[in-house]
Amino acid sequence: MKTKSEKLIVYTDGGARGNPGPAALGVAIKDEKGNLIKKYGEALGIKTNNEAEYAAIVSALKKIKALYGKEKTKDMEIEMRMDSQLAQRQLSGKYKIEEEKLFPLFIKVHNLIMDFGKITFTHIGREENKDADSMVNEALDKKEDPKLFE
Repeated sequence: MKTKSEKLIVYTDGGARGNPGPAALGVAIKDEKGNLIKKYGEALGIKTNNEAEYAAIVSALKKIKALYGKEKTKDMEIEMRMDSQLAQRQLSGKYKIEEEKLFPLFIKVHNLIMDFGKITFTHIGREENKDADSMVNEALDKKEDPKLFE
């Protein structure tokens, strides 16, 4: 008898100060009950907001695979929550990708999805994405170099 698959709620965010500008990603991985499993941020260099949003999604999927292993992720249910309506709609097949720089990132996400059970992409308001957003800002603040703004 198959046991109930584990479900994770994953909050992702990406941002750039200037667009393009110094960018970072933020991720918060929680269990179904809302308990935090892991959260982190990472500076990305000069990127657009949309590139940073996709980088956060790619990073989150890779991190889950590293934490749980490929075998376990095949049975997992992942709800990806993001405040980027563009990324959510593109990944859900509602919007076409028109920004050329996003194609390789979209393909990376789709290749990673194959290692998971069920993945849904959900758009949420900024106020519901505070954990991931704070990780973006923390990574940007750590990395900030005044020379970037001259």
